[in-house]
Amino acid sequence: MISSALTPHPSERAAWRRRFLAVRDQTTALAASLSPEDQVIQSMTDASPTKWHLAHTAWFFETFILKDHAEGYSPFDPDYAYLFNSYYEAVGERHPRPQRGLLSRPSSEEVLTYRSHVDAAMATLIEEASPKTWDMIHPLIELGLNHEQQHQELILMDIKHAFSINPLLPAYAPAMKRDPAPAPPLEWVAFPGGLYEIGHDGEGFAFDNEGPRHRVWLEPFALANRLTTNADYLAFIDDGGYQRPEFWLSDGWAARQSQGWEAPLYWLTRDGRREIFTLAGPRPLDLSEPVCHVSYYEADAFANWTGRRLAREEEWEAAASRNPTPPDPDGGSRLHPSAAADAGLSQMFGECWQWTSSAYSAYPGFRAAKGAIGEYNGKFMSNQFVLRGAAAVTPASHARMTYRNFFPPAARWAFSGIRLASDDV
Repeated sequence: MISSALTPHPSERAAWRRRFLAVRDQTTALAASLSPEDQVIQSMTDASPTKWHLAHTAWFFETFILKDHAEGYSPFDPDYAYLFNSYYEAVGERHPRPQRGLLSRPSSEEVLTYRSHVDAAMATLIEEASPKTWDMIHPLIELGLNHEQQHQELILMDIKHAFSINPLLPAYAPAMKRDPAPAPPLEWVAFPGGLYEIGHDGEGFAFDNEGPRHRVWLEPFALANRLTTNADYLAFIDDGGYQRPEFWLSDGWAARQSQGWEAPLYWLTRDGRREIFTLAGPRPLDLSEPVCHVSYYEADAFANWTGRRLAREEEWEAAASRNPTPPDPDGGSRLHPSAAADAGLSQMFGECWQWTSSAYSAYPGFRAAKGAIGEYNGKFMSNQFVLRGAAAVTPASHARMTYRNFFPPAARWAFSGIRLASDDV
């Protein structure tokens, strides 16, 4: 299920309670500026309404912890077990994913009441659980908090997509102050070949798919010192990159044709100017910022156009382990990626998820947990590619070197970008 070397003493329960409520409050805060009408929108099958995210993350704690471990707990509404199950076959039937946007009831207000009901019960359980019960539930609480942070990012991804197809192009939040500056020149950072250890080392939390830790042999390689910028990608477009099938995988070319891709998702052309739609609304395209919201197919085509390639996930992790700027667990998420500021290896964390050329599959020795929790990651190890590095909308404490995000190769609504790799060291 998860890896956690920490089994807390009962005296630390208050700290766990504070942390639990802080994560829960952050999710609610992300929805606070949205109207009830905003919160019910489902703009595509892959996305979910904000209201559904709020309810599902409460359902998770209710289903996997409170029902089994909180004495005398009464579910808020028995129908929610069906409405807000995501994909856990072992816990029963669920409402079809494509129809989540049709759930005008329960209301947004009722969903917030549901969250408060679950929060109160969880806070009491954290404080009063017996040592034996605590040993069983604290790994599940840790998993639930990390699961909730995933949904915090999804709330921003999904509402951005919903707002982008509204002709009014509304803003989710006010624009943040920016200081546009040129990106550093693209340079190459070389790494020697050899035997590397990859995967989670057992210290602290990790999802099950991040382990077991194992050894891999890597040939010498190099990574670009920064992410691919909008300017870099615009050169690909201007050179006919979207009209030249020689750069594209066959499935990628078919997706480009069937979906009419001509630029990254959220790029706009208005009054002859290139703009970009952000969570703060539309604004002029900043050429120094990382290109974002590209599919694996687009990332791979761009890499082929440059004569380079995408990194393998083992290469990315080996490089990140030597990066002097790991993620700041006390930092906060932002709404849009920023331009690189350093000349060395930079932007490894917290700007864009970076597509790798690695198919999402199990590490040697991986075993999914038994029961419903075992459905968390392992069942999706097919037809997906791994992304590394976290994004501007990822909660900072949720990022780590071994994190393995994954999406289908045609997905574009995630905050996904490009870092080139090379064999010419």
